[in-house]
Amino acid sequence: MSIFSRKNNAPEQVFDAATRAVSDITGDYTIDASHTGIGFQARHAMVTTVRGAFKEFQGTAHVDAANPGNSSVELTIAVNSVDTGSADRDGHLASADFFDIENHPNITFKSTNVTADGDDWDITGDLTIKGITKSVTIPFEFIGSAQDPFGNTRIGFEGEVAVNRKDWGLTWNAALETGGVLVSEKVKLKFDVSAIKNA
Repeated sequence: MSIFSRKNNAPEQVFDAATRAVSDITGDYTIDASHTGIGFQARHAMVTTVRGAFKEFQGTAHVDAANPGNSSVELTIAVNSVDTGSADRDGHLASADFFDIENHPNITFKSTNVTADGDDWDITGDLTIKGITKSVTIPFEFIGSAQDPFGNTRIGFEGEVAVNRKDWGLTWNAALETGGVLVSEKVKLKFDVSAIKNA
């Protein structure tokens, strides 16, 4: 899922080419929260996209490059770390209308199946929000690997998936006088993951 800009109908890659310094990425990893982004996007008033992110989370992964089915991922997100750039909106998201953080402080994901085809990985798992668990398959792309200046082995993956928030009991909405609703039911989840191999 490289980022491209189109000019004269020709794709031009925005970022420098990713590195592939590690020939075998198999191993146990810890997500580097300071270099990882977990975000979401939703339509507001059906005319613009509002973006948000969770600032506090922790996760681990086991990667088996030879047998991807042996791979696994676990992730825990602190819901009170939600940040959309608006304190009022963040407070509303934290309320019982949405995440109800007093009773459900965390969002969790635990993989149940992993498949891979080259750089394309599909991670299926149980996503639990507001006490409701649903199976979700998130397509990921393996971006690259590197040895950083501090001696860490790093790998990077990017993924995104669209879900219906009502499946997890996030049903609040308001009708617009002109038709439609204030907040879209479909929400896009985005993951830009940097993970460090355990010593």
